[in-house]
Amino acid sequence: MELKRVVVTGLGALTPIGNTVSEYWESLIQGKSGAAIVKQFDASLFKTHFACEVKDFNAEDFIERKEARKLDQFSQYAMVSAAEAMADSGLMESNPNVDRIGVIWGSGIGGLKTFQDEAENFFAGDGTPKFNPFFIPKMIADIAAGHISIKYGLRGPNYVTVSACASATNAIIDAYNYIRLGKADAFVTGGSEAAVNIMGLGGFNALRALSTRNDSPETASRPFDLDRDGFVLGEGAGAIILEEYEHAIKRGATIYAEIAGGGMAGDAYHMTAPHPDGLGARNTMIAALEDAEMDPTEIDYINVHGTSTPLGDVAEVKAIESVFGEHAYNLNISSTKSMTGHLLGAAGAIEAIACILAVKNDIIPPTINHVTDDPAFDSRLNFTFNIAQKRVVNVALSNTFGFGGHNTSVIVKKFKG
Repeated sequence: MELKRVVVTGLGALTPIGNTVSEYWESLIQGKSGAAIVKQFDASLFKTHFACEVKDFNAEDFIERKEARKLDQFSQYAMVSAAEAMADSGLMESNPNVDRIGVIWGSGIGGLKTFQDEAENFFAGDGTPKFNPFFIPKMIADIAAGHISIKYGLRGPNYVTVSACASATNAIIDAYNYIRLGKADAFVTGGSEAAVNIMGLGGFNALRALSTRNDSPETASRPFDLDRDGFVLGEGAGAIILEEYEHAIKRGATIYAEIAGGGMAGDAYHMTAPHPDGLGARNTMIAALEDAEMDPTEIDYINVHGTSTPLGDVAEVKAIESVFGEHAYNLNISSTKSMTGHLLGAAGAIEAIACILAVKNDIIPPTINHVTDDPAFDSRLNFTFNIAQKRVVNVALSNTFGFGGHNTSVIVKKFKG
């Protein structure tokens, strides 16, 4: 069976460093941090007082007030980023067969704030079980994909992938596979998350997963730095329109890049910690390369998971060295989480967008906040510290890993017709 080619024809982003794709990309290249003291609630009693929040966002600027109240923040973010991507693609203007266009979205948690609000209201009352009729529809993780499909009338495959911080990349790979197998013409894919709230910050603090650099939030996410002390919680969404190549060409679509392959693998090791030798990360990168029928030497750039945790950064670099050997020293490596924070289930979406734009524009976004070298890392590796670098980027690989040992990698390449 001959597999179809899959291309990218639309992008949307709502991030802590920009509320559109162009703003997000410009901030990445400038090395802008999105971290600051939390504004959505008083975080002063927590160990961590800061996060990477979406800024200057009002759902009612995009969604009618009555409808916006029916959506948790993670669904609002999904709808806004999907709208930008759909407009960018012009997909619906070509009168497509909506039975062959689907939505596969990713979210690791879903409506956490909705759950928090309903619990607070219940326990603040007299014990009478009174709940908002939209409690369950707002909270469940699959609802974001449902709302996107309803808005555009898309009747193709429709679901949400939940694999912790690997969720959005899982969604992208699933959409890619449906299209190349000829089972769909196009997908709205990506992911969203909105966990910057009391339960989110408190839960990750309890795990001792977050940085506590409260005196300097903007420098707290520092992947591969000797003094890294945990990740910075982020929120937002990224949307990507994937389309079958001939379908895109026939309607005259603008093509950003091509999806070349995807890989998934499990650590089978620990509930929250990565395998110390990065075996799952190694296997998923190998799987992606095999799927793309590429040699490791063809990769120019890796957007790493790079969360700024003591264990995670080391394990991922071990995996890269194992897979790429001497070619590891020819790669550009960077963690854009140094700027956006960790968007959890949405991380893979905005990081895939960073790879797509790196391939399109031949620029590598930096890993900011590097101050002190860590002797655990080979000094010959190019982590693209602090300043963006120009180079020809024909192929980029994006890694995202999640609690439970979920590992995913997706490869994008320059579109050449």
